[in-house]
Amino acid sequence: MSKTIGVIVFPGSNCDHDAYHALKHVMGAETRFLWHKDNDLSGIDLLVIPGGFSYGDYLRSGAIARFSPIMQEVIQYSKQGKPVLGICNGFQILLEAGLLPGAMLYNEKLRFVCKNVYIRLENEDTLFTRGLEKGELLDIPVSHGEGNYFIDRDGLRELQDQNRIVFRYCNSEGFISAESNVNGSVDSIAGICNPTGNILGMMPHPERAVEPLLGSTDGKKIFEAVLDNLAVA
Repeated sequence: MSKTIGVIVFPGSNCDHDAYHALKHVMGAETRFLWHKDNDLSGIDLLVIPGGFSYGDYLRSGAIARFSPIMQEVIQYSKQGKPVLGICNGFQILLEAGLLPGAMLYNEKLRFVCKNVYIRLENEDTLFTRGLEKGELLDIPVSHGEGNYFIDRDGLRELQDQNRIVFRYCNSEGFISAESNVNGSVDSIAGICNPTGNILGMMPHPERAVEPLLGSTDGKKIFEAVLDNLAVA
């Protein structure tokens, strides 16, 4: 039975078509756009909140999008255990909505970062990573000015103890250092999940790494994993 993916579009989103193309045309999944004023998520098996600059990133990234009508539906959808993937600005929106803990600060060097980076898989037991190997390296681009993930000491310990850190920034050999941490995120965090593992927020853009022309196809591994796991759910 085919699964349907919904890609939310906010005013200012600029990676919605990238995500749509990756999922529909590259992965071959039934995919449709959802406008930020929609209030019906029936028939959606996977929800993607894409990157971009929702509402121009006024106030701070994701702060206004959090109050869009569709977000109340997203909250209820996620409470049912259904999968939600937030990419870049989507991750920021999930934080603002309280669906994931922590906050995003400006990049440590106060510069917009747009380049390919390596991330290391830390948790292979989520809906989005089951089928990949722990420690596997993925070459995936980032593109953000506010990607410096912050959480207090107690919150970080909870993420670590519950194995909720899904990706960390690293170098091409898998080592983590200050140099490989492209934005200054605490504990080099590039992606986290909620306690039940059905919500994933990540700053890197897997939808921009799905075809050889883009320089990497490592993003396909994440989409393949979630689609395979949805198929057997």
